[in-house]
Amino acid sequence: MAKLTAAVVQAAAPLFDTRGALSRAESLIREARAEVVVLPEAFLGGYPKGLDFDITVGRRTDAGRELFRRYLEAAIEIPGPEVDALAAVTRDLRCHAVVGAVERRGATLYCVALFFGPTGYLGLHRKLMPTAAERYLWGQGDGSTLPVIDTGAARLGAAICWENYMPLFRTTMYAKGVDLWCAPTVDDRDQWQASMRHVALEGRCFVLSANQFLRREGVPAELHRHDMGPVLINGGSVIVSPLGEVLAGPLRDCEGILTAELDLDDLPRARFDFDAVGHYARPDVFSLRVDETARNAVTGLGA
Repeated sequence: MAKLTAAVVQAAAPLFDTRGALSRAESLIREARAEVVVLPEAFLGGYPKGLDFDITVGRRTDAGRELFRRYLEAAIEIPGPEVDALAAVTRDLRCHAVVGAVERRGATLYCVALFFGPTGYLGLHRKLMPTAAERYLWGQGDGSTLPVIDTGAARLGAAICWENYMPLFRTTMYAKGVDLWCAPTVDDRDQWQASMRHVALEGRCFVLSANQFLRREGVPAELHRHDMGPVLINGGSVIVSPLGEVLAGPLRDCEGILTAELDLDDLPRARFDFDAVGHYARPDVFSLRVDETARNAVTGLGA
């Protein structure tokens, strides 16, 4: 009987402190002691919950531009030293990890999920659709970063936060054979729990959702607003079985690490009566075309 130990980490890193964020990520992956470890959305680079960068429609300010400069500076480059450091950790532990980060690529930022394994860095997924005000911070990914990683024991993929609400994204991942659906997020609403159970049941996959737990103290004091409560992101990390049963969590009101032993034989058992892209599909009625080419703004500049 094939089994795998999985962990989801509920924590936050200090905003605008890349070195501190990296140190926390390294420590938490080691502390998790699992074969697959998932860290929350934007753990490296930070999720600036409650900050508006002083933007209104048709208006920007010097203060907002300076704040964005700080945010850009805290993001990581890929490849880069932070990626190398995390790759060293997973090589040492012989584990896989999915880590939420903010990638700096030129003058544009992307919300990404980074994949690591026993051989080091394995690739990334860029968030396809930033939500609401995230769009003035992050660019849109394209179809070229939709990996599903074969760990040898199971196939690992990721959808970041509200990408989990994109039916065609989910269908694409199911078609790629995802077994362990990783959902780094900052959505702490009760409704998120229903979504995670739905994805597990629809995809007949294990769902590993890691959320941040962010206190106001995690935001620099000079950026505190009068309407900020003591807790800005209140967790809700959870692990769900392929039949939608909660195996661990949801965790609230604190940092922590949830672990579960996954019986991988539950995957074929769950798929016995439902396969969204197989015997329960109707290709004579519905079809999906996926464009996985890279969409670069400038090409033909040589090596």
